[in-house]
Amino acid sequence: MLKGQEAGAKTADVCRKHGISSATFYKFKARYGGMDVSDARRLKALEDENARLKKLLAEQMLDNAILKDVAAKMETPDARRKAVALACAEHGVSLRRACKALSVDRASPRYPTGSCWCWRCNSITQAQIRAYRAGGGAQPEAHLPRRA
Repeated sequence: MLKGQEAGAKTADVCRKHGISSATFYKFKARYGGMDVSDARRLKALEDENARLKKLLAEQMLDNAILKDVAAKMETPDARRKAVALACAEHGVSLRRACKALSVDRASPRYPTGSCWCWRCNSITQAQIRAYRAGGGAQPEAHLPRRA
């Protein structure tokens, strides 16, 4: 396209032939004028790699910001749930991304807080869960310990 114009063809004819405006032609000429085809391909490959690296850097910076916001110790499961919820709300990331950044299991934030997960109650609810999933039982309820 540029070689046709350099060979003596009018700019308007070249633009009409390729279906572009004259502004697009001059922008293309300013960017790729004086380059060989191999140089233009190399430039395009470098631009693609640069965009990919910028995206990776932005993701790492977001993970770093999430970790700085929840720098408190996450020792209990409830603290981990709250940290994941905070990361999702404040940074607008998905649950999966927040769990990955905080090194928390993805299933952890889905468990309800305040329910009893002792072995006795868990074994009782497993039978209820199997019946519910099979379609023949009522929805299981979590056992809450009695207050003294």
